[in-house]
Amino acid sequence: MQMRPLGPEAPEVTAIGFGGMPLSIQGRPDEDAGIGVIHEVLDAGVTLLDTANVYCLDADDIGHNERLFAKALESWSGARDDIVLATKGGMTRPQGRWDRNGRPEQLRQACELSLKALDVERIDLYQFHTPDPTVPFADSVGVLARLHEEGKIRWVGLSNVTVEQIKEANTMVRVVTVQNRLNPFFREAIDTGVVRHCADGGIGFLAYSPVGGGRLNKKLPAHPVVVPIAERLEASTHAVVLAWVMAQGPNVIPIPGARTVEHALDSIESGSLELSNEDLAAIDGAEFSRK
Repeated sequence: MQMRPLGPEAPEVTAIGFGGMPLSIQGRPDEDAGIGVIHEVLDAGVTLLDTANVYCLDADDIGHNERLFAKALESWSGARDDIVLATKGGMTRPQGRWDRNGRPEQLRQACELSLKALDVERIDLYQFHTPDPTVPFADSVGVLARLHEEGKIRWVGLSNVTVEQIKEANTMVRVVTVQNRLNPFFREAIDTGVVRHCADGGIGFLAYSPVGGGRLNKKLPAHPVVVPIAERLEASTHAVVLAWVMAQGPNVIPIPGARTVEHALDSIESGSLELSNEDLAAIDGAEFSRK
């Protein structure tokens, strides 16, 4: 699988990462099955794993996905030092809701709990999950900068941010990665210049929901433009879309999730799939309805 730079002063990682959310939210597999998926992903060569403290069922389940990754890495036979494990803070799950909380004291507490859940002394990549409109953005990023200075975070990342927010954060701490949504259904990361800004600054762009999310990705096996490309390349429609996402920039790293080994390995295979300029143009110009 090809490799791509994660970001400033960070190593190269595989061009396809793995997102852990489906293994810990509603409909999740049991623990042994979840660990089995993670092991297969690691054995396939993936070196970037993405989690979050709120990938869980509710507030009583906080850290489920982080603990799952920790157990999987502990029992894996490969080299842990080759793996970049990313997590996030800045959201909460009261009664199963997805609420924002960017207060500095909450972020510090979340980071401390993530250190314990992941069973590490320093988190590889810690990302501010999403800006909180009730808290000054600088206050939220400032505590991440301090946690970085204290050695609890190796690299700092942002998620769900604008170009202006990336610029502001960079005045306080080096931003290594940005994780925003990117897929053919939702192209705001391209249209608003976030992908280009990250590429120009050497910042890794981690594309979440790269095939459209739980509802929209079910449209892909019947998409009139994607299907012929997939048939010609003898690949799945999901793999073709992931290859399109990767083609949006040399710094773009999709982080698809999966509940089964089959789906996880299909996504990983897209890392070696190459689309022609005609394929890319066809997908660029195609309609991807959200209805």
